[in-house]
Parts: sequence; structure tokens; C-alpha cells
Amino acid sequence: MPVAAGIGFFGLLFAALWGVAALVAHNGADTTERLTPAFQEMGRLDSIALTITQGGPIILPDLVGSDRHVVLDHTGDDDLRNWSLHLAHPADRDSSCAIQQIERTRQFTDCDGRTLDVADLAEPPQGVSPIINRKAGTLTLSLRETPATPATTPTS
Repeated sequence: MPVAAGIGFFGLLFAALWGVAALVAHNGADTTERLTPAFQEMGRLDSIALTITQGGPIILPDLVGSDRHVVLDHTGDDDLRNWSLHLAHPADRDSSCAIQQIERTRQFTDCDGRTLDVADLAEPPQGVSPIINRKAGTLTLSLRETPATPATTPTS
């Protein structure tokens, strides 16, 4: 009898987990928002800018999805300006060519051993960008890709 009770318990556990997975997977748009948020709160502008000044741009792992690591950078003395976001691979390569930061610098090495600056990194998809909240003095990253608006030609 204890064996049957054990089998029954694991059967119920499996059914419950299956039900939760089916519920989460049922609504695709909602699921994406819950599992991969569209925004990443980074914190106070001044502390993030100081971190970048002292240690170089920050590599953030896979915030966008599809193995797209991003690099957050800031230049200049004004915490409200000059923020940028790049993908963590060279602009002339795909995401399989990972970069590594040269410690405490603004430079990286890629899969071919080349030394790269932030400007040599790939641009993120449209819509993926830093958002400055001037009033609160905070930085948020928008991670949601927005589709490019197709050009329209007036017809006459």
C-alpha cells in the first residue's frame, strides 16, 4: 500500500506541474512579459556612472534574450547624458563572437583576438535603449524590441 500511495503522490505532483506549465504557456504575449521583462531597473545614475568611470562599461548577460548580452556605457561628466547600449559582440560579427572586457578599461577583445572599443560593438535592435528618469535620477533599460516602421510612399 505505501508504494501505491507514493506512486499516486508523484502522479498528482506531475499533473499539477503539467497544469502550471500549460497555463503559463497558454498565453504567449503574457508569458513573455512575465518571464522576460521589458524593462530592467539599473538604479541611480550617479552610482552607475561612477562604476563605469572606474571600471569601464558594464556587460549585462542576456537581458534582451536570444543570447544577446548587452554593454551599458556612459561617457562624460553629465550623469543625464551620453548613455549608450550596445550588443556584446563586434558589429561585423554575429552573437557567436563573444567579447571579453579588458579589465578596468573601455576596451574588449573578441573571438578573433582583436581589440575593440565600445564604438566597434553592434547596435542593439530598435527600441532597446537606456531610459533616463531625470526627476528620480535613475536609469532603466528598455529591453523590448520595437519593429521598424515601414516607409510609406504616398500614392497619387
